[in-house]
Amino acid sequence: MAGRRDAIKMSPSEIEIFLAEVRPMSVATHGPDGEIHLVAMWYGFLGGDLAFWTYAKSQKVANLRRQASLTILVEAGRSYDQLRGVEIVGAGEITTDPKVVREIGESVYSRYVGGFESGAREVFLASASKRVGVIVRPKRIVSWDHTKLGGSY
Repeated sequence: MAGRRDAIKMSPSEIEIFLAEVRPMSVATHGPDGEIHLVAMWYGFLGGDLAFWTYAKSQKVANLRRQASLTILVEAGRSYDQLRGVEIVGAGEITTDPKVVREIGESVYSRYVGGFESGAREVFLASASKRVGVIVRPKRIVSWDHTKLGGSY
């Protein structure tokens, strides 16, 4: 008999659909003192990989340069019966390749902001030169969808 955990687990296609929805993700890295550094980030995709861009001098990048491990969380729901989420434990691969950084940034921008208005592309590209891309390399994915419980707890 399948357990409760199996009953709420998302399939790979359900995870893909869930992550394609626009919402922030929490990114946890290890700070220099070993404590968790947790921030909310917008994210996009590079091919099929989850990715985000951030300033090269940010704390999360310093942390990833020291130790590549990260955990991300994308979640939704305002009540227990509506909770859904995906946790990815893995590594953050930093890229400084300007073409890849811009591609990640354009993915993020198009997901959360939409198209470029007049002059916005130039501002965007100026910002890109100060950023790096981070590609999430999963080691373990955990998911849950409490809507599958049909209101029972």
